[in-house]
Amino acid sequence: MKDSNFLKEKNAKSLWHPMAHPADSLNNPPAIITGAQGVRITDVDGHEVVDGVGGLWNVNLGFSCQPVKDAIARQLDVLPYYSTFRGTTNDAVIELSEVLRDFYAPDGLTRAFYTSGGSDSVETALRLARQYHKVKGEEGRTKFLSLKKGYHGTHMGGASVNGNANFRTQYEPLLPGCFHIPAPYTYRNPFNEADPEKLAALCLQAFEDEVAFQGAGTIAAFIMEPILGAGGVIPPHKSFMPGVREICTRNGILLIADEVITAFGRTGSWTGSRHWGVQPDMMATAKAITNGYFPFGAVMIADHVAEVFENDKTGKAAIGHGYTYSGHPVGAAAALACLEETLRLNVKDNAAERGTELHNGLLGLMQTYDVIGDVRGGHGLMCAIELVSDRATKSPIDKASAGKIQEEAYKAGAMVRVSGPNIILSPPLVLTSDDVQVILSSLETGLKAVS
Repeated sequence: MKDSNFLKEKNAKSLWHPMAHPADSLNNPPAIITGAQGVRITDVDGHEVVDGVGGLWNVNLGFSCQPVKDAIARQLDVLPYYSTFRGTTNDAVIELSEVLRDFYAPDGLTRAFYTSGGSDSVETALRLARQYHKVKGEEGRTKFLSLKKGYHGTHMGGASVNGNANFRTQYEPLLPGCFHIPAPYTYRNPFNEADPEKLAALCLQAFEDEVAFQGAGTIAAFIMEPILGAGGVIPPHKSFMPGVREICTRNGILLIADEVITAFGRTGSWTGSRHWGVQPDMMATAKAITNGYFPFGAVMIADHVAEVFENDKTGKAAIGHGYTYSGHPVGAAAALACLEETLRLNVKDNAAERGTELHNGLLGLMQTYDVIGDVRGGHGLMCAIELVSDRATKSPIDKASAGKIQEEAYKAGAMVRVSGPNIILSPPLVLTSDDVQVILSSLETGLKAVS
C-alpha cells in the first residue's frame, strides 16, 4: 500500500465518488478506510470506529467472516469464472440455487436469476415483469407503480421507479409509464396524517385510485421495499404491505419486493416480506447475500410466475437478458458460505434485539436534542433520525450542520451516514450491546456540536 501522505494527496483526484458532487469530494476529501475487523473500520490515520453503516447496508456478518473468505479463496483455486449463458453452468451456482429455494420457501419463491448487484436485480425484475405479461398475451401491461420516497437503485429502470427526485432529475427523461403513490411516511405526507394505520389506509386508497385511473390492464407491476431504506428508514403500518398484495392480486398486477436491503435478517425477520406476512411474485436481492465480499445478486421468482415462462410454447419466454457475471462461481461460493453462517449465527434475532436497543437509545436522544425531529426504526437493525432546524415547522436541517454531526460522531467513535436531512444507521447484524452504546454516545457528541 502507498504511504498515507500519497493517499491523502491523491484522495478524490482521479476518481468520482457515487452519490457525491465531484467538486465536493475534492474540497472535502472522503475518509480513507484502510482496514476492518469485526464491526470496526480503521482509517489511514489509524483511527478505529464502529461502523454504524454496515459498509452500505451489506456487511451483515462484519468484516472478518472467515468462512466466506475461505470459500472465495477455494473457488478461485478451482474455477475463478465461467459463464451461465445458454449451454453452460457451474456446480457452485446449482448448489446455491437449491439452498436459496429452501431459504425462500416461506416466501413462495422457488427460482433464481442471478445478477451482479442490487440495481441489476431491480432492472431484471422489471424486465421479467413486462415479459411475463407478454408471454401471457397481456401486451398492454407495461406500466410500473411504486412509492414516493422509495429507492430502487441507479439503472434507468430503477431510477424511473425511484421515488426521490435526487436520483431522477438530472437523468430525465426516464422510462415512460412509471407512476408513484404517497408513501406511508407519518412524519411528512400529503394527508397530514400521523396515525400509521389511518395513513396506511389512505395510501392504499391512493394505490386503488391510481390503478383505476391508469387502468389495471396497463400495469405490469408494483415495486416496493417492505421497509423503505435509503428514503429515510420508513416502516409502514403492518396492514400496508398485505393491503398492497391484495390489490395487486385482485388486479392481476405483479408485486415485486425490493429486498436488496431487507433480506437475510436485517428487519429481525429473514425477509422483509415475511416480516409483514406477504408472499411477493418476485424479489430483488443482493448486498448481504455475500456480506459485501463479492458483487452478487439474485431475483427470486414465484412458482406461478416461473410456470408461465417454463410452459410457454410461443418462444416469447426466451430471456433476452443477462449479465457477464450472472451466476459467477466465486459469487455463488461466497453466497453459500454467507448463508450458512447467517443461519448458524441466527443473526435475525440479534438484529431484532440490538435494533430495539438502538431505537430506544435514539428516542432517548430525541428527548434532549431538539434538532431531532423524528426517530424511525423498531424493526431490526435499520434506524434513522430526521434532523430539523425547527421542530414546529419541521424545516429540514441545513447540509453543513448534518455534515458536522456526521464528522463529530466519526471523531468520537462511530461511522454514521447522512442522507439528506436523515442520519441512517444500518450496522452489521453481529453488533453487540456495547457497540450500540458506542454508536449512541458518538452520535450524541455530534448532536451536541450543532445544538
